[in-house]
Amino acid sequence: MIRFTPIILAIIYALLMYRFSVWRTQKELDARSVRLVDPALRAVLDRLARAQGVDDIPVYIYEVDPVNGLAAPDGRIFITRGFFQRFRQGAVSADELASVFAHELGHVALGHARKRMIDFSGQNALRVILMTTLGRFVPFFGVMLANFITGLLAARLSRGDEYAADEYASAILVKAGIGTAPQKSLFAKLDRLTQANMGAAPAWLLSHPKTAERIAAIERNEAKWGLLR
Repeated sequence: MIRFTPIILAIIYALLMYRFSVWRTQKELDARSVRLVDPALRAVLDRLARAQGVDDIPVYIYEVDPVNGLAAPDGRIFITRGFFQRFRQGAVSADELASVFAHELGHVALGHARKRMIDFSGQNALRVILMTTLGRFVPFFGVMLANFITGLLAARLSRGDEYAADEYASAILVKAGIGTAPQKSLFAKLDRLTQANMGAAPAWLLSHPKTAERIAAIERNEAKWGLLR
């Protein structure tokens, strides 16, 4: 039992840190967000709501500049002020923003927030095991190798979640009569906005799949669903 104590403690620590992170994130979002109110976006949100069989999909604006969307651990959907400003400037269409809403709805519907808590706990336990094992053979580099390996695992799991949320979004967009074209065109735009940050890093090191791979996955789903002729 004693030899498993570090692993058990690592899991408990990970759970506590995750809970603290959720609390801190929700507190930040509560303090720096307002309800999205825009007629054009209200129209696409109503279409998404009908496609999901619900009365309303509340979306909030998070008052920060970077272009991003997110699903909070409590299930709320957010876009950043920077993203909303791109829409107001005409750089992003209402249908393209609808694809962001649909993607974040996918994260909520597929339970990715809870899954991340489980993944984070497992990765922390794995890190302890690797650090203990590798430390016996490479004392000076065991910690670095353990962090590198668990980092690769975390990135792979995150990319899987992104693909799943993309597929969910495509299905909802098609059902809402919006289609997947705005989803793909937005990815192309976001790639231009973020390629300076992503650079030439290998896809397996990124927590989000590369744009071309996400578009290709959407088109494979379209072919599977009989949407491509």
